[in-house]
Amino acid sequence: MARTTFDQNYYRRFYTDDPVHTTASINALATAVHSLAQWWNIPILRVLDVGAGLGYWRDWYRNNHPQTEVLSVDVSKYACDTYGHEQRDISAWRPRKKYDLVICHGVLHYLSNASAQDAIANIGHTTRALMYLEAPTTHDLAHVVDRDATDLEVHERSAQWYRKNLSPHFMQLGAGLWLHRSYQLPLYQLEHCDRM
Repeated sequence: MARTTFDQNYYRRFYTDDPVHTTASINALATAVHSLAQWWNIPILRVLDVGAGLGYWRDWYRNNHPQTEVLSVDVSKYACDTYGHEQRDISAWRPRKKYDLVICHGVLHYLSNASAQDAIANIGHTTRALMYLEAPTTHDLAHVVDRDATDLEVHERSAQWYRKNLSPHFMQLGAGLWLHRSYQLPLYQLEHCDRM
């Protein structure tokens, strides 16, 4: 059964006592994602961070690219009140604006199949160019993640399930990056994992 509350106890357990991610680790990831966008000449002027948690991505952009507009949202009232996000449920909320980069880091596996499909459709609608996605699959939960440090109250799904639902909107580039299908970017065949 997936977790339904993201309260102070959740944040203490997974972000303070034994953190899954640290400021330094997200800084390294954000640097890599933004640098790849620069490599592909994709301007990142607007960023949407879905499930923003402690706001690490938002803070990295504010510190390193202050001209970039960042909207951080989270479903958790506690996270919004504590870390300064807008309270939004991406499975029910479709932003009106387009964002050059949408970050969906550790969100989809908490949603039911129907809600995850709605969230993917909403993210697909609002992404102009790139999405960064982290969602552990059934295989990852069994063989990759640190089970002592990872919240296991999630919906387990195969990589095939995610790829099937993402593929109408996105082409998989690898390393968590997905390119929106409407964005014209010339790529070598070995730079992406498109199965279409």
